[in-house]
Amino acid sequence: MTISVALTWILFLGLFPIVFFWLRRAWRILFKRDFSEVALKRGQPPADPAKFAPYAAAINLVAGGVIVAVILMVVIGGAAYDTWTAIAGSTIWIKFLADFILSRHAHPVWGKKQPAAPKDRP
Repeated sequence: MTISVALTWILFLGLFPIVFFWLRRAWRILFKRDFSEVALKRGQPPADPAKFAPYAAAINLVAGGVIVAVILMVVIGGAAYDTWTAIAGSTIWIKFLADFILSRHAHPVWGKKQPAAPKDRP
């Protein structure tokens, strides 16, 4: 077994826990109405996580579906190595970036009102 074959197997087997966690997260958001993992920034949820839940569910559902399709293509033998690794890698990166963008959108920096500084009384 060469290093290339070992890395290919690691990548392929690594897709299974990835798709499990992503689809489980979509299931929790859509059916259990659990918004505890929606748009977290430094472990803190946004002020209104239900507002961003459909977007988080869509990101996880689409990314999980693409990875399931990649797994099926590999098992059936319908995709070349370069094709399925490119699809899987691109999906992983796009999902991470989409989650990052959603979390930053849910926790705006601009537009927040700063708390008024207490005035000293003379």
